[in-house]
Amino acid sequence: MNTIFLDRDGVINQNPPNWGYVRTWEEFDFIPNAQKAIRDLTENGYRVIVVTNQAGIGRGLFSEENLTDIHSRMVAEITDTGGSIDSIYYCPHHPDAGCKCRKPKPGMLTRAAAEHRIELSRAYLIGDSTTDIEAGQRAGVSTILVLTGHGKKSYQHYTQATLFQQSGTDAIGSRRRRTADEGLALSSRYRPEKIFTNLYAATCWLIKNDT
Repeated sequence: MNTIFLDRDGVINQNPPNWGYVRTWEEFDFIPNAQKAIRDLTENGYRVIVVTNQAGIGRGLFSEENLTDIHSRMVAEITDTGGSIDSIYYCPHHPDAGCKCRKPKPGMLTRAAAEHRIELSRAYLIGDSTTDIEAGQRAGVSTILVLTGHGKKSYQHYTQATLFQQSGTDAIGSRRRRTADEGLALSSRYRPEKIFTNLYAATCWLIKNDT
């Protein structure tokens, strides 16, 4: 059984308008066709595992009980439409906590692999951010960027890094600009293998092409 790791916010559900946190079920809104995508993955024999950073807990903005309620309701609605979520892994820590699970670190993926006996080289991660893609590639899975959520911003990030690499540092006038762009290129060394408009488009490609 092949495994699909899914980021949550920006892939399964919409980000809040202010790019904050989904703190209650009332703030949770599925991205169009996301449930259909998960249903199709399930029907085609994929194991679906969610891996999500939830720093709002570490920041004191909502509780783990709130998150459990959101995930219970999310899974119930996905189940009602014929899909299945095998497991959900989340990082509750503050970004400055230095934990091993917060993406772009691969801790959630490697833990899931150990607990579910997943062959990571045959797995995929679908995410909307550069941190998703880096975490996936550091874990050894194939990665797909979607343009929902933070996806368009992430795509621009990769494009800017490519332009920097093509022009070279000598063409950049100031040392400050050169240092910033070198950092951009370094952080973009983890690039997605594929890019799709949304989860459903990525799923259609996977079902047709993954062997």
